[in-house]
Amino acid sequence: MAIDWVSIAILGTIALGLVHIIDSYLISRRMPGLQAYLLPVSIIILFYSIITFFLFPLPEGISSLPLMVAVVSGLLRSAALCILLYILKTEEVSWASPLFHTYPVFVAIMAVPLLGEELRYLQWLAIIIVVAGALIVSVKRGTGRQTIRPGKPFLFLTGASLMIAAADISSKYALEYISSWNIYWISSFCMAGLFLLVSLRSSVIRNIKNMPWRNPALVMIALNETLAMVGIVLIFWAMDTGPVSLVSTISSSRPIFVLILALVVNRFLPGSLMEGRTSKGVLAIRLIATAMIVGGIAIIYLV
Repeated sequence: MAIDWVSIAILGTIALGLVHIIDSYLISRRMPGLQAYLLPVSIIILFYSIITFFLFPLPEGISSLPLMVAVVSGLLRSAALCILLYILKTEEVSWASPLFHTYPVFVAIMAVPLLGEELRYLQWLAIIIVVAGALIVSVKRGTGRQTIRPGKPFLFLTGASLMIAAADISSKYALEYISSWNIYWISSFCMAGLFLLVSLRSSVIRNIKNMPWRNPALVMIALNETLAMVGIVLIFWAMDTGPVSLVSTISSSRPIFVLILALVVNRFLPGSLMEGRTSKGVLAIRLIATAMIVGGIAIIYLV
């Protein structure tokens, strides 16, 4: 029934929103650096990749081209996530997440020339709405006034969104030949490999050994990556049993949950995620901008 896959997609989206919140907290507050965070994350991801590799083998007689496309998709997705985690080291999650999740707009634009899809007038209008929302949500506190001047974090997140869009286009092609579970573990192997390449250093290992409250932080990372695994599996499960366009729309609403969860966490732990000086007016503007982004993405997929 429809309610089943909708509920599954919503649960998966909330889970991944919470993952973003915990990512931001761990990277900015608990870990000595981004590399020190990526090393244990890569080990956990590799563990899950091996499990799903044996549980869901590739179909027999599969050609090399779909596998190569799937690997490219995984590498692009992993690189985009690295950029997001880097930005979360210095920027608020409630600002970075909505901008990062504008990628469905780029998917729609790429799908026209690459996949032969057509966009209606309302869908092009939705693109304008989402871009405007991305600019509004990028409002940052300046000296005495608010500015929306795009800086390096804005450009990096836009590039990461383009990478995710390209990864989704590649995945769409690969899914003609392999299952979503195959895409999952291929992407996870790519992600684990890239994270290990970036983080596997003797100095990083020493930093982790010498960090205060190491074991609680590592336990939190393990639980967070387990939650990420659950969220991704729920999204794939919803895609298997419901319309992909509607599931994608629900998944794209993640920034709303990130913002709400960030507000709740900051209410009980002031300054843990958001800037202490962020005014209620700025938070209200970001909430409106986030709603614009999600609304625009919904138009793209549903019209």
